[in-house]
Amino acid sequence: MLGRMNLYSNMPDFTPEELSHYNRHLILPEIGLIGQTKLKQSAVLVIGAGGLGCPALQYLAAAGVGHIGIVDGDVVDTSNLHRQVLYGMQDVGRPKVEAAAERLSALNPHIRISYWQEYLTSENALSIFSGFDLVLDGTDNFPTRYLVNDACVLSDKINVYGSIFRFEGQVAVFNALRADGSRGPNYRDLFPEPPAPDTVPNCAEAGVLGVLPGIIGSLQANEAIKLITAAGDALDGKLMLFDALSLTSRILKIRSKVPRIQINQLIDYELFCGIETKSEAIPQLAVKDFERRRLDGNAPMLWDVREPYEYEICNLGGLLIPIGEVAQRLAEIPRDKEVVVHCRTGVRSEKAILMLKEQHGYQNLVNLTGGILAYAKEVDSSMQQY
Repeated sequence: MLGRMNLYSNMPDFTPEELSHYNRHLILPEIGLIGQTKLKQSAVLVIGAGGLGCPALQYLAAAGVGHIGIVDGDVVDTSNLHRQVLYGMQDVGRPKVEAAAERLSALNPHIRISYWQEYLTSENALSIFSGFDLVLDGTDNFPTRYLVNDACVLSDKINVYGSIFRFEGQVAVFNALRADGSRGPNYRDLFPEPPAPDTVPNCAEAGVLGVLPGIIGSLQANEAIKLITAAGDALDGKLMLFDALSLTSRILKIRSKVPRIQINQLIDYELFCGIETKSEAIPQLAVKDFERRRLDGNAPMLWDVREPYEYEICNLGGLLIPIGEVAQRLAEIPRDKEVVVHCRTGVRSEKAILMLKEQHGYQNLVNLTGGILAYAKEVDSSMQQY
């Protein structure tokens, strides 16, 4: 059997089952037995088992990456299921890493899965990264993207980046090792500074086409496989932009900044992105405390900053003034009594409060922490479908 022959001394044996599993790879000249061996000997870490992580994990596992690591502290929610295709209704409430590892092991029993049921932090990143050759970034927030980038630079790992927004996606390969021993551009060469807090909404606020993360996550897996097997040209120094509505894509060149931004240590990325500073300036009211006051007949005025179509899906009975209409409807927002502001997750409502506080001197606005999603989870489960 071919799998029992050591054509090269450093090649592992392949069982007949593995040879059958990887047959379509083995007959590709660009991959073949040597490329499949590289995949079997590789270790890829995926940060985030959500929209991007799910398809990337499936294809990396199916392709035969010998060791796959998963880092995610979240649990499966029903709102994940339209795009996070590793999970089903039976997984709701389970840690994502556990459900993902179970599905991947069933997909390919010839590989090893490790997972960390925690979020990536400056304290654990370098330790976790040390056991892997390549990192695939499937995160959805700027603090973690900068953390992944900096940890990759400090630990000499390649960073396969992806991001999604509504109908658009991006893919790039950062910190690639080149033939001359140098490293390609990293995330900070493209985005030296993070955007101002709350100026770029996440998927929970802006929405996302369900198939888009499948496309972008699959492209990330494609880049990882190409890098491991040395097949084709990777997106080193390039940023691919994809538009699902027009079904068009284009590739932009990324050049390293001169002088390079020096990365010497991991930092407080929440502070770097301005998130902690902004949040600390906004009074908060927990949803359970809000409900307790409402049941006691002491409910404060409630202002809903979402859009009318969101209000129709479910609402708490508050005054509806979408954030885009605030400037024209200031007279409807009182200054002489407490006003609790909410949206879907608490992001847009914080933005509205900061705007009124900084531009119009309001001092009586309080954010409903976690928004209507937190209310649905902690107070009224009948709203959880939203």
